[in-house]
Amino acid sequence: MRWLVTGAGGMLGHDLVGELRARGEEVTALDHAALDITAPESIERAFAAHHPDLLVNCAAYTAVDDAEQDEARALRVNGDGPRLLAGACAAHGARMIHVSTDYVFAGDANTPYAEDESPSPRTAYGRTKLAGEQGVADELPGASAVVRTAWLYGVHGRSFVRTMIELEARLDTVDVVNDQRGQPTWSADVAAFLADLGPRVGRDTNGVLHATNSGEATWYDLAREVFRLLDADPDRVRPVTSAAFPRPAPRPAYSVLAHGRRQRLGLAPVRDWRTALHEALPRIRKETLRETP
Repeated sequence: MRWLVTGAGGMLGHDLVGELRARGEEVTALDHAALDITAPESIERAFAAHHPDLLVNCAAYTAVDDAEQDEARALRVNGDGPRLLAGACAAHGARMIHVSTDYVFAGDANTPYAEDESPSPRTAYGRTKLAGEQGVADELPGASAVVRTAWLYGVHGRSFVRTMIELEARLDTVDVVNDQRGQPTWSADVAAFLADLGPRVGRDTNGVLHATNSGEATWYDLAREVFRLLDADPDRVRPVTSAAFPRPAPRPAYSVLAHGRRQRLGLAPVRDWRTALHEALPRIRKETLRETP
């Protein structure tokens, strides 16, 4: 099977390409410079050159706060882009996985969001990501999957975990929000899930699935665990409310995603976020130190 990964220069795209190549898969990795997903002619050139059987769209406009002021630009990337990609897949007989987000939900629940829960985004970013989900479903209903994830961190690129590693090294104490709850998720685990899912899309699997590590935590909980794994005193992390860090886009208070469909389909169970972080942190720390002047 020939894979094509868009947004391959990003955190998740980078990990997915690495995972697929480690499995011996034939994969083409295209970053934004190589493929503009908002330009039909750029998409057509990519299909003509690479003839993918399965496209995984990891490309996205992820500047959550900036989207509040420039929703039209975010919509072109997050909404129009996936629709164009799905249309090209339909025209060329390819299948598609599209990566989405917990921000399609309101974030005011108190139990995990199921895959079939009605979306109700409260931010421009969430609205544009929901538009992308709908575009893929409209253009490629029988041969596509939407995979929502959340609270991603990884070896490559910026993340909350990397920021905590950096702050631990230079600050005595760190204030971290303790009233937002979600699922810290290692991008490498999501990449492995996407690689497992790919062969099933359009055969026995379509529609929405969730891909996050299991369990739940606040940002404060996550920061304390990072400090603990760095052999630093977790009490150097101090809890504060979201009001301490006002943002243009409101952050969901509750972003926990359920994994019911994944379990029913017999896909591999999701490991706990602490287990994943324990494995990931030495690698992220090594990369952080390498990049620090």
